Amino acid sequence: MSSNQATLPKGTKVVLGFSGGLDTSYCAKYLTDELGYEVHSVIVNTGGFTDEELKHVEQHAYKLGVTTHTTVDAVKSYYDSIIRYLIYGNVLKNNTYPLSVSAERLSQALHIAEHVKKVGATAVVHGSTGAGNDQVRFDMVFHIMIPDVQIITPIRDWKLSREEEINYLKSKGVEMNFEKAAYSINKGLWGTSVGGKETLQSKGMLPEDAWPTQVTKSGSEEVVLHFEKGELTAVNGNHFAHPAEAIRHLQQIAGAYGIGRDVHVGDTIIGIKGRVGFEAAAPMVILKAHHALEKHVLTKWQLSWKDQLAQFYGNWLHEGQILDPVMRDIEAYLTSAQQQVTGDVYVQLLPYRFVVLGIESPFDLMSSKFGKYGEMNSGWTGDDVRGFSKIFGNQTAIFHSVKADNQ
Repeated sequence: MSSNQATLPKGTKVVLGFSGGLDTSYCAKYLTDELGYEVHSVIVNTGGFTDEELKHVEQHAYKLGVTTHTTVDAVKSYYDSIIRYLIYGNVLKNNTYPLSVSAERLSQALHIAEHVKKVGATAVVHGSTGAGNDQVRFDMVFHIMIPDVQIITPIRDWKLSREEEINYLKSKGVEMNFEKAAYSINKGLWGTSVGGKETLQSKGMLPEDAWPTQVTKSGSEEVVLHFEKGELTAVNGNHFAHPAEAIRHLQQIAGAYGIGRDVHVGDTIIGIKGRVGFEAAAPMVILKAHHALEKHVLTKWQLSWKDQLAQFYGNWLHEGQILDPVMRDIEAYLTSAQQQVTGDVYVQLLPYRFVVLGIESPFDLMSSKFGKYGEMNSGWTGDDVRGFSKIFGNQTAIFHSVKADNQ
């Protein structure tokens, strides 16, 4: 036990970020039974739990001895505050990963911090280990949002092994599934991560049965995605009250094709390399469809600056810096750039892949009235192009002339 945690008296009110898994179950039981804390557990659902699963988590929490348990439905706020900007920026970490888990953790940390304020807790507890990114994400958000609240991390601070946690819970008569699954799975609105023995080394692909969504569709089908100012609002003519609902609907359609499966290799916040498998059918289709629409309706410099800002945004978000004010500045630009990103994108879905067939938009800059690339034009003459070409390359021509004169 760390010295900081030892100083908290019995009856101290603490908020525990709770998933119902082994680590957070250990925290709940130990903090209530051994330290005598008043534990208020909270689970933040960012799209990875069914109503039945959430009810089971609540029952489990109360059996462990928590004083109160709260379920926060954060799906829509998760989209509104984070996912929408990942779509606006076509953000793929290392051109591969849609930031499924990293974005999700920040949404959860923000809601847990708000719950700490609501409950008036002295301390906040999370079950992160000392080996990954999540510990940094949670800690940073808590340090900024609730700076006077102590952070308790038993699994990290006490360097507990999985066996030690299981033995303790069994000694307390806790009934839960202690069998470690061959693959660790984290599901959310913006994708599902999959970790296993194959991702612990630099070579190896997850086997077919490791993927949470199995392939049940063959052949192909076409879907029509409708965007309004950069947001997915309809799929195949079905309009949704909120884009999160459209994402879920598209996931049901595209997930059965095995689309969006890959393994991401990335740099962790703590400086090591890591591999993780993921499946993200809806996110990958949406990002590529949205990007295709943007290429038709935005100017080249809008696209260029948006790419640069979005890459920074995704990297900074991945590293937990959601509260940096520069993120609001970039979000303002990304939002401004979406004003004409409206139209339909046609996508063909096939097993394990998809093809963007094209777009239709009233803002399409490829309009034939301005000319057809490689064929004809109606907005300029050949003489216009001759003069433009000479002026456009004038400074470079001067450079080479001066260089030749001085050789």
